Amino acid sequence: MPTTALLTDHYELTMLRAALKAGTASRRSVFELFPRRLPPGRRYGVVAGVGRALRALSHFRFDDESCQFLRDRAIVDQETADWLADYRFGGQIWGYPEGEIYFPGSPLVIVEGSFAEGVLLETVLLSIYNHDSAIASAASRMTAMAGDRPCIEMGSRRTQELAAVAAARAAYIAGFSATSNLEAGRRYQVPTTGTAAHSFTLLHSSERDAFAAQIDALGEDTTLLVDTFDVFEAVRTGVELTNGRLGAVRLDSGDLALLAKQVRELLDSLGATRTRIIVTSDLDEWNIASLAGAPVDGYGVGTALVTGSGHPTSGFVYKLVARAESSEPDAPLVSVAKKSSQKISIGGRKFALRRLDAAGVARMELIGVGAPPPGDHNDRPLLVQLVRDGEIVGSETLEASRQRHFRTRAELPMEALKMSRGEPVIETRFLEPGGVEAVNPFADSEVKGTP
Repeated sequence: MPTTALLTDHYELTMLRAALKAGTASRRSVFELFPRRLPPGRRYGVVAGVGRALRALSHFRFDDESCQFLRDRAIVDQETADWLADYRFGGQIWGYPEGEIYFPGSPLVIVEGSFAEGVLLETVLLSIYNHDSAIASAASRMTAMAGDRPCIEMGSRRTQELAAVAAARAAYIAGFSATSNLEAGRRYQVPTTGTAAHSFTLLHSSERDAFAAQIDALGEDTTLLVDTFDVFEAVRTGVELTNGRLGAVRLDSGDLALLAKQVRELLDSLGATRTRIIVTSDLDEWNIASLAGAPVDGYGVGTALVTGSGHPTSGFVYKLVARAESSEPDAPLVSVAKKSSQKISIGGRKFALRRLDAAGVARMELIGVGAPPPGDHNDRPLLVQLVRDGEIVGSETLEASRQRHFRTRAELPMEALKMSRGEPVIETRFLEPGGVEAVNPFADSEVKGTP
């Protein structure tokens, strides 16, 4: 993998240059990546991109070519270039693990180190987390609506080529069963699937010839695309060619609920009772919910998924929340915060718990500012260490992230799965040391929750 160090903004390097010159670059600092709000109407969000961010960090090196580029354009001076050439992140990173649920104000990533170390990671962390969490959040809503019916990710042609790979990974974490993207299969071991498009049917002299060729190559369990011409004639042909053992048919246009009902009746009348019906065609979570009563066995989702179903970014920000009073190693930390209207942040190192009731249902996001909040036996810690003294310690399998998402989504109140617009399904509370409740600037309106 090539260096990821230049996947950043120009001003990260100019800030570094100025801090080195001012003698403040080595001050111990705490940065926080967090959401001020959820997309309008959403009731929860999903953390994704952790594994990709850790991989990017492991390759965050300013090689000779990178340093020369920065020097040639006078972005950095020689002193800064020399510092960058030796850069290795040596601090601590804590964060919500992948697949976890988040809410407004959740401290998703906490970066502790020198100012110089932490400021350089801002853009690369934001770009990964903002994209992947937007996809996972949309995917979670889709798989929740699909229930036990599988969802297949097939949006590669609707987004940038590398974004498509990341989207397939994020969707799998949030419950999608497979992807059409082969690079996602190679790079992340996401299961892949696919059969044929309309062009394959049109290549042949007849639909029967096309189906026969596909069945001969891929077997009777294949999925035939049956809406190139006449849907019902195509279904009859597919059933006849497989003696009723056809794996599945795919519907990609028309009134999917009505067509699925009619096709199911036809399949059953022909004795193909085990032939599945897969539907595609610009599906989103609302379409999937509307098809809950239809005889559908699976969904293929493209454009809506890879664009976050209308919210292609999560709106995360990365802010300095604490810094040392001086560059001395034991200098005390002081809280710092942005006070701009509509862009406020809360100063201080954060500690996060998810408060559950006696039935194991999530009731609150509890954030301690400067010290861990007082907990009880039902509280679940949310932050795990991802990097210790510069060494990555938080790597895990994609399957572990996927199973975490299923568990944490199951903790949410039932209202979380409503498709109607609503507020975050649980509230976020901030506590100062000693358990004193702090004002929550991210609470746009009151939400239900109990301590």
